Amino acid sequence: MKMSKSKTRTLHCLWLFLLACLCSASLANNAKINFREKEKKVLDQILGQGKYDARIRPSGINGTGPAIVRINLFVRSIATISDIKMEYSVQLTFREQWLDERLKFDDFAGRLKYLTLTEANRVWMPDLFFSNEKEGHFHNIIMPNVYIRIFPNGSVLYSIRISLTLACPMNLKLYPLDRQVCSLRMASYGWTTADLVFLWKEGDPVQVVKNLHLPRFTLEKFLTDYCNSKTNTGEYSCLKVDLLFKREFSYYLIQIYIPCCMLVIVSWVSFWLDQGAVPARVSLGVTTLLTMATQTSGINASLPPVSYTKAIDVWTGVCLTFVFGALLEFALVNYASRSDRAADMHRESIKKKRRDMEQASMDAASDLLDTDSNATFAMKPLVRHPGDPLALEKLRQCEVHMAPQKRPNCCRTWLSKFPTRSKRIDVISRITFPLVFALFNLVYWSTYLFRDEEEN
Repeated sequence: MKMSKSKTRTLHCLWLFLLACLCSASLANNAKINFREKEKKVLDQILGQGKYDARIRPSGINGTGPAIVRINLFVRSIATISDIKMEYSVQLTFREQWLDERLKFDDFAGRLKYLTLTEANRVWMPDLFFSNEKEGHFHNIIMPNVYIRIFPNGSVLYSIRISLTLACPMNLKLYPLDRQVCSLRMASYGWTTADLVFLWKEGDPVQVVKNLHLPRFTLEKFLTDYCNSKTNTGEYSCLKVDLLFKREFSYYLIQIYIPCCMLVIVSWVSFWLDQGAVPARVSLGVTTLLTMATQTSGINASLPPVSYTKAIDVWTGVCLTFVFGALLEFALVNYASRSDRAADMHRESIKKKRRDMEQASMDAASDLLDTDSNATFAMKPLVRHPGDPLALEKLRQCEVHMAPQKRPNCCRTWLSKFPTRSKRIDVISRITFPLVFALFNLVYWSTYLFRDEEEN
């Protein structure tokens, strides 16, 4: 009997506990409902019809002066940086914050931290625009990516996600060893600095997403600054962000510089071919020249037509000159070989005439000896005949001894191993072309790699 009474009391206590829990939950739910109703009442109180006019700007500090709007950005991604269009695309979260004392409300002892709106036309908005914008759009998937928060002290925070295509004037004199500065400019369209002033938010006004990857550039750093502009209608507040991009050189080294070097070196192969291999040397020179021209036109197609000379123009122009020079060298060798053949034929004809003259002299001397063989006394002539071979030999020896002796020259001695001028031209080209190209590389890379950043 006692056990049954204890069980009854336990069940009764459990029932009372569950009933208390249900009552507290219902009261909390009713409190939340009442609290949301209070939010509605606050919104109606501060934004109700006839109570707030979004057309009138808020007053400044202490009710006087211009309205102060603080700006901060979060760069989510940088899609493309176009050299030929001189523009870049960026996606960012844009935030504005200002104080509007007309929107103050009771926070109910800290329980109501802020009010959230999704309609920007309900409150006054700064007339900010991006002065170097080409195209832009908002993001509306799944809902419009925008919100407005109103804090109890009247502070308003406006945040929106937007994508912009912005103009970026570039200086391509050092392309592709250059650095580019692309700006993001924000200014007031209608309110002058007497009514509206933009300021960067204190602390960290610009933030960039971690692990930002760009196809051909690296974001080195970014700087914030002010760019107020004066026009005929007044002075307007302006903010700007300068993004410093460094071009990745490895892509251009693999795609442009190394192939051009290979084409130049291939054009030198003709110096080692035989002079008589005319079809091989001509086809090699013409092929490398056309390939180099195609490479140059492909590079220029991806760049805007500018009036100044770029670093890549110097490189491709000199490489094209070397390839063209190799082709002209073969033309010179071919002309020299024909001259060598004509000179050889002329020398052969002279040697033949000299042999004929010597043979005629020997025949005349033998005839003279035959006629005087029957004489009793043979008288030796005091003066030899002009055509006598012994006289000719002594004349040559005298000319050799009388000629001025020149000091031996190593270059001339080395070149004397190659009897023809055409062969000498080929040998000299084998050494001259690589040396001049190596000197050009030394000057080129030392000029563009170690140039001061101020000139970039």
